Amino acid sequence: MQEDSSVQNENTPDTATEQPRRAGRRNRLIVLGAAALVALGLGGVAVATTGPDRPAPTAVSLDAQSRAEAASRADRSTRESSAPISPSASPTASPTATSAVPTPTKTATAKPKPKPKKTAKPTPAWVDPMPGASVTSCYGQRWGTLHAGIDLALPSGTPIHAAAAGTVVQAGDAADGYGNSVFVDHGNGYLTHYAHQSRIAVTVGQKVKAGQVIGYEGATGDATGPHLHFEVHQGMWNQIDPAPFMRTRGVDLGC
Repeated sequence: MQEDSSVQNENTPDTATEQPRRAGRRNRLIVLGAAALVALGLGGVAVATTGPDRPAPTAVSLDAQSRAEAASRADRSTRESSAPISPSASPTASPTATSAVPTPTKTATAKPKPKPKKTAKPTPAWVDPMPGASVTSCYGQRWGTLHAGIDLALPSGTPIHAAAAGTVVQAGDAADGYGNSVFVDHGNGYLTHYAHQSRIAVTVGQKVKAGQVIGYEGATGDATGPHLHFEVHQGMWNQIDPAPFMRTRGVDLGC
């Protein structure tokens, strides 16, 4: 009977020794499971529960659990940092093709200064009755008689101008070989006489201005060729030398 008891004791496993072995195997399985979960990115945490038939987790299992949690946090941080930008982040707009092309700017051009208006020079009170004419005879004695005026010659038909403003008191054929003549009274006791005209352009009583055309050069009356016989009268028939008279009024007739 004692031998059978000893045999039975040898074949029967010791319950106290078998339980720690089972707990060690479970712990290894827990560690392997946690490592597998980290590799698959599942982020699960192996938790060893305790119960009446399960022992509390060992230091090895707690270390594995801490590593699994740290790996899970690192994996979550990586995924969050690589997440796409939210539409509300208002990314900086990239330049478009049209904005890349420089817009031409208008160069301000200086406006030209307005040219000063040319003011017409006022007509002098006295002017040359036939500008540019050649003098063929001056005032004085000629062939034993008084030549009472100045002869001014240009081609026939050249305009004749009033020497000063006044009123036409005679226009037509005058006596004593003057031919077609115009007399202008200047209202200051002086008259001017324009003889030998081919055509008269004014009428008696007409007001004329200095420089106004009153007729055209000709050779009517006692004339050997077309010219203007110009006289200045101090009174109706009191002829005086036109040269000094006109010179004092700014007009040089060449005599």
